[in-house]
Amino acid sequence: MVVPMVFGSVLMSVVPGSHAEIYQYVDSKGTISLTNVPSDARYRRVDLHPNRLRPVMSEQELEPMISRFSQEHRLHPALIRAVIKAESDFNPRAVSRAGAVGLMQLMPQTAVRLDVRDLYNPEDNIGGGTKYLRQLLDRFQGNLPLALAAYNAGERVVDRYQTLPPINETRQYVRKVLRYYRTFLANDLASAGHVIPSSEDVARRPSPPSSIPPGR
Repeated sequence: MVVPMVFGSVLMSVVPGSHAEIYQYVDSKGTISLTNVPSDARYRRVDLHPNRLRPVMSEQELEPMISRFSQEHRLHPALIRAVIKAESDFNPRAVSRAGAVGLMQLMPQTAVRLDVRDLYNPEDNIGGGTKYLRQLLDRFQGNLPLALAAYNAGERVVDRYQTLPPINETRQYVRKVLRYYRTFLANDLASAGHVIPSSEDVARRPSPPSSIPPGR
């Protein structure tokens, strides 16, 4: 899916290196409007500082955000790391062919629902992605594979099948996230001598054998 974008006419004259401020607004349909002359209070300034353009952030840099949002939304931090690894490989500037953006690859329409103002901002993106994952786990009664499938393919697709959808890309995605999840849990155990506790029961059982098809 291509995400439509509307550019203010003055914006097109902005040249790299100039000090003009750019503002963006994402409407309820996911249309992204950009301008340097905001005419609506809903426009938010886009941070164009060069430091924001780093392609990859380390786990250490993201850990305080991951820890905070994992506690807020009752998810294991290893699960959040696993989704970030699978979605963007820790690249906050990542954009998919479908138009998903940032560390946790949020679609603009989903970001609007989650009240995410800046998809490229690591804190906003992780906060929104973690909140969305919590909502999906609640919707599917704590079934992690189904929640991950919905994160990848959409809630309606999983609702339609009431099991893992017969979509090869989605099934591979679920396996990949669960594999990363187990790896991060093992790393926690090796580095701290114990796995970080979590109130999320599913975090203690990352891959129920009856819910996920066997790997190839």
